[in-house]
Amino acid sequence: MADYSPMMKQYFEVKEKYPNTILFFRLGDFYEMFFNDAKTVSRELELTLTGRDCGQAERAPMCGVPFHSAETYIARLVAKGYKVAICEQMEDPALAKGIVKRNVIRVITPGTVMESSMLDESKNNYIASLYYFGENVGICFADISTGELDATTLMAKSREALSPLVINELSRFSPREILINPEFTDFSEVAKFISEKLSASLECMDFDVYAPQAAEEAVRKQFHSDVLERSAVLEHREIVMALGALLDYLSRTQITGLERMEEINVYSEAKAMRLDLNTRRNLELLETMRSKERRGSLLWVLDKTKTAMGKRLIRTWLEQPLLSPAKITLRQNAVEELFNNRPLLDGITESLTGIFDLERIMTRVVYGSVNGKDLRALWSALTRLPQLKTLVAPCEATMLRDIEKRIDALEDVCTLIDKAIVEEPPHTIREGGIIREGFDPELDSVKNDMTNGKQLIAELEAREREATGIPKLRVGFNRVFGYYLEVSNAFKDKTPEHYIRKQTLANGERYITQELKELENRILGAHDKSIAMESKLFEEVRHTVADQLTRIQETAKAIAQLDVLASFATVSIRNDYTRPTITMNGRLYLKDSRHPVVEALLGGSTPFVPNDLDMDPNNNRVSIITGPNMAGKSTYMRQVAVIVIMAQIGCFVPAAAAEIGIVDGIYTRVGASDDLAAGQSTFMVEMAEVADILKNATSDSLLILDEIGRGTSTFDGMSIARAVIEYVHDKKLCGAKTLFATHYHELTELEDLLPGVRNFSIAVKKRGDEITFLRRIVRGGADDSFGIEVAKLAGVPDKVVRRAKQVLQSLESGEAITVPKNVAPPKREEPIQLTMLTKDGEVLRRLKNLDVNTLTPIESMNILFELANMLKD
Repeated sequence: MADYSPMMKQYFEVKEKYPNTILFFRLGDFYEMFFNDAKTVSRELELTLTGRDCGQAERAPMCGVPFHSAETYIARLVAKGYKVAICEQMEDPALAKGIVKRNVIRVITPGTVMESSMLDESKNNYIASLYYFGENVGICFADISTGELDATTLMAKSREALSPLVINELSRFSPREILINPEFTDFSEVAKFISEKLSASLECMDFDVYAPQAAEEAVRKQFHSDVLERSAVLEHREIVMALGALLDYLSRTQITGLERMEEINVYSEAKAMRLDLNTRRNLELLETMRSKERRGSLLWVLDKTKTAMGKRLIRTWLEQPLLSPAKITLRQNAVEELFNNRPLLDGITESLTGIFDLERIMTRVVYGSVNGKDLRALWSALTRLPQLKTLVAPCEATMLRDIEKRIDALEDVCTLIDKAIVEEPPHTIREGGIIREGFDPELDSVKNDMTNGKQLIAELEAREREATGIPKLRVGFNRVFGYYLEVSNAFKDKTPEHYIRKQTLANGERYITQELKELENRILGAHDKSIAMESKLFEEVRHTVADQLTRIQETAKAIAQLDVLASFATVSIRNDYTRPTITMNGRLYLKDSRHPVVEALLGGSTPFVPNDLDMDPNNNRVSIITGPNMAGKSTYMRQVAVIVIMAQIGCFVPAAAAEIGIVDGIYTRVGASDDLAAGQSTFMVEMAEVADILKNATSDSLLILDEIGRGTSTFDGMSIARAVIEYVHDKKLCGAKTLFATHYHELTELEDLLPGVRNFSIAVKKRGDEITFLRRIVRGGADDSFGIEVAKLAGVPDKVVRRAKQVLQSLESGEAITVPKNVAPPKREEPIQLTMLTKDGEVLRRLKNLDVNTLTPIESMNILFELANMLKD
């Protein structure tokens, strides 16, 4: 270390404090990385690796990026899971004595990003903290970009039972970064889920972070006593420990600004509908199952929000449907008032358009990373508040009246920003010109010196000529003496006594005066002085705005709610949705219901065939639905579940009439794929999902069970399917309302054996060998599965279809299945060795690698068609 240069020694001192981060070390207009950091950044970002003299024989590997465009590079590193420490120059290099002072001002990690360029405005960016003790897990999720903080306690009888609960919560919030206590490493299933499904950064904290007294003190210090009392967070030991670790981590990475998190929401699973990971995926609430796209999801249909706050809130509402009829009714009343008043809805929508992200701008204000453009964006948003407040003022719905009260017009903040910040501010304060003229007289005077320096010199020159009577006296400037008064030899005897001689020339003398030196200091130091003054004034404005955090945060939440309600009303008008009746009697009644997503994708080109539903806890508990594949069974069952969710988030629903008895959870078993890495077959995965459903479902739940038992032999599968129906039907065991789709026609006999079971089927029109799916759900079981007809519809060659009919006829009559006449028997004397080079071998290889349990009917038909063609060729 002794041989390193002073700057490199400083670098090592800083780097030692942040060993597991990439250190962005500010040198002038660049952030530089050295040694291993430089090699990593060069490799990951494909930047040129150079070198720098460091006092050693070999140059230090170096890689750098311009400071003004660093965000782009940091975003790419953070997206790859790296942590980046920003080390800034803490003083002006021109004024520094010796090495410029440098300090890390912030550590950017995947879960602590605040920069808008690195974030998706429609999603929260969570960091999670989990604390495992005994049989409980305390878990909290924080989005420091918005100040949101949610926490809960998960309880179970064993660690094995806890794992799915933890996984479900993690999947719902999808944190980018997760902190755990050392004991949590026992959860191998959760660790696997984090690495494979979430791709989140995982950090195990030290034991000393979880000292109970220190954790409680950190929580008490962070939150106001009113917040602690209202949330009762101190009564939850596991949450306090998880929260203490989170606050410790944030204080070390963010350095300042933790006051942004001033509220905590301690929630309970019992207050929202239970939607596990499988259900959210199968119902495609936020994204499609296959392509992971937003288009084709329920969110895509419902989200017509105009603000970033609204976009984040609608996702939260969609994932947490309400269980309280009173709260649902409050939302419905607000949506109905907007639904019935188009001018009001149009006015609100127009006013919401253009309101920037108040929550994330305020975070940057509090943390001190805000710039002039951010403050002008805040001003622009605030100018819309008075009109928005006026529009909502006459509303009668309780929720809309409450929103109007919570929207603070914030005229004082708006006026301050407008008076202080120019309309088109520079990107950074160092560029100057960020404070508006007229805001500070002293600054105006300094800026006047900058812009009017020549005029001030000319005025002084004119005054001196008149005072001394020297007609050719002039003011000049050079780098050595600065400004001076020059007098020719012919008039030097007229120079006043207060003139101080600085230089003698062949044809004259040069002088300075006290006034001239003061003017020189004003002019030459005006730029630096104005930058310093603007920085100070900007900080004062920032602090003033930051002090209004609570007012602005409350206003932002109210705007988000109004935005989502307006979105629900807009969608309901456009798509002809109906207000559902919410009850506690357990009945589900839908008249002419449609699937909102399928209907939207059809786009009016093909009319959606509506269907009815009538279920209750007594006489219509279980619906067994039979019928061919591709006829619409799955769509029908999913649309029932989706409509229930829409109703319980307060939105209108796609039906002519609807009555929704509160559903406490929706459970789906729709499809499964092999989990080969875990050694689980399709059938094992299917049975594990069924087991989880049967353990958690209650009499107020809704079950969507599609083709249970198909992953094993026919008799085994049918036996399991029947046993599941009998279990969910039994009120003493479960009694949940269940939609059960099956190809096992033998199960239809349960209608005569179990009260509350009803048979339904998809109506099919058949003419000869031709079938047409009518997509209507009708009473009674299906007469036939129409499998061969479906194969023909899918494009399977006629030869295959004809052969399938022959085989079916033989099976139904009990006859032996004969080999087709045109197929020659194999020669027995020489075993045939199939080779991968032949067509037969290729077909055999494809068949061996197929998992028929994961294929959809249409995929099966397409593959069968392809293989048949290969054999014919």
